[in-house]
Amino acid sequence: SLGELQPLDFENEAIEQFGANKLEDLQMTHIFDGLACIMCNRCQDVCPAYVTGKELSPSALEVNKRYYMKDHWNSLASGEESDWSLLGNVISESALWACTSCGACVDICPVGNEPMFDILDIRRDAVLMQSEFPTELQGAFNGMERQGNPWQIAEARTTWTDGLDIHVPTVSENPDFDVLYWTGCAVSYDPRAQQTAQALVKVLDAAGVSFAILGDDENCTGDVARRAGNEYLYMEMASANVETLNEVSPKRIVVTCPHCFHNIGKEYHQFGGEYEVVHHTELIEELIDAGKLPRSANPANMSNVTFHDPCYLGRHNDVVDAPRNVLSANSIPIIEMPRNKKNSFCCGAGGAQFWKEEEHGEKKVNLERYEEAKATGADTMAAGCMRMFEDASNEIADGPKVRDIVEIIAEGLPQSAPAGD
Repeated sequence: SLGELQPLDFENEAIEQFGANKLEDLQMTHIFDGLACIMCNRCQDVCPAYVTGKELSPSALEVNKRYYMKDHWNSLASGEESDWSLLGNVISESALWACTSCGACVDICPVGNEPMFDILDIRRDAVLMQSEFPTELQGAFNGMERQGNPWQIAEARTTWTDGLDIHVPTVSENPDFDVLYWTGCAVSYDPRAQQTAQALVKVLDAAGVSFAILGDDENCTGDVARRAGNEYLYMEMASANVETLNEVSPKRIVVTCPHCFHNIGKEYHQFGGEYEVVHHTELIEELIDAGKLPRSANPANMSNVTFHDPCYLGRHNDVVDAPRNVLSANSIPIIEMPRNKKNSFCCGAGGAQFWKEEEHGEKKVNLERYEEAKATGADTMAAGCMRMFEDASNEIADGPKVRDIVEIIAEGLPQSAPAGD
């Protein structure tokens, strides 16, 4: 996976530095990225922070590393101790916290540079060694540590099932399930995400899928902590979740959140968790192909749809066809945005941005993307980043309605006919 972060070894007492404070704290390949950079500025041109007027420039980060190396060849070669820190010299504090961890800079670089990883390593030093980070993130950290979610809400994680005509079983109620639905924190505490979960349950039930949820045994995956630099909190949360998952030993896990999809499927193996994880659009595509869901002629009567590829679904994990295949199987016309599939533009929520004030710039990242969707003329924007685009639609008039693909499919299900008819 493009964006897999490597864990830190907190058990090794010989390690005194966590994250990157000085140039020599970076991985060797990332040190030499500064020399490899050809200054083409492609990374800068696709960076959502830079494009919307923030201080962050991935190319400037690499060039600044090069200048430092040029000026300090001898001292670096001799291993002299330096009091010169990366933060404040190769990257400003504002630029450091503007990164959405979308991976666009890594994906587009013609020489294989990875500035995103430098930024996340510098964040690790800021959080773990300096205790200096945006104050808003403290609330998210506290919530994950104490309530198991960044919302800092102590309520049950299953209230979204209230009022559903379909019973949503927990693992204890249906221990022989075929698919575990990992709901994620948003479904538990964000009313808009709950609509997506309710639609997925209807689709799974219509297709005859035996599924279950963990309920209150589920906790946040810790993605926010890891991308914000709090690797120790992430390790604790991931390890606890892996222990829970290994106890129930799921055959497959389905997720609606791209960040849960990435963490459980591509990073939990670092903590002993090996799972088959599918995005819900992938599972829906399978069910349609197997005849367990109907191929309808535009079930929700949609005139046209533009699909937003979440960064952690498309660019990070190369899931770009399944969402479109689901729409096409239901004869729903698709209008592509100029930036699509692995070249998609970020919604602005990743890299822990959702939990802090957006850094000062010319425009909000979610507005930039929503305006692009509006410009296509599409009536509907299908997206996995619901809250970011719902908020954008409240600021930009006459834009497309924001829906998750599973909501569109659920709306078109026959009310009484058996699945497959």
